[in-house]
Amino acid sequence: MIDDNVDKKTEAEKARSMVTELDVNELIDKTEKVTKQREMDLSTDADLSIGIMNLINLEEHLFFTAEETGKDEYFDLLKEVRKMRIELLEKIIKESEGEVWCISKHLLTASMRFMETGTKLLGEGNNEEAKSLFEKSYRLYLLFWEINSRTIYPRIVSEEEADKGKLEGKAPTQEENQKNEKIVFVPVCKESL
Repeated sequence: MIDDNVDKKTEAEKARSMVTELDVNELIDKTEKVTKQREMDLSTDADLSIGIMNLINLEEHLFFTAEETGKDEYFDLLKEVRKMRIELLEKIIKESEGEVWCISKHLLTASMRFMETGTKLLGEGNNEEAKSLFEKSYRLYLLFWEINSRTIYPRIVSEEEADKGKLEGKAPTQEENQKNEKIVFVPVCKESL
């Protein structure tokens, strides 16, 4: 009798582990099919930029917390987060001209702040004000990518001129930019640690 129970448990355990393996393999297959079937809305760099927005926000919170509490340990954390943010931002902005690095950082910061404020207004029932801030937030985010891609001044500056840093001319309108949604990442500038 004991031997029969052991055999039954072993068979049941095998069946459970086989089901688990089948489930995992099925999940992997489904994931691969979904990935192949559709493009992701956000590229890896776009996802990274959202993470960077949050790091910038975290830097602000660490600064205010250090000042409010008088604890310098928050400045140590701020320094660590800032270093991380710079390293990650360098993955998107590799070289720049003028003050493109700072412009880019502030575009992300303003975009995040308007998004947060819009979310608060939405929670308070101020839907129109929230929508207005969301539109501004999104426009600032698009400006970040326009500045850091070859889509900036697409009809006025050739790719060759853009490579040489000759970005002159009239900026396209928001409607014109929406027609040119192609974003190709360009190297930009650096911030020192």
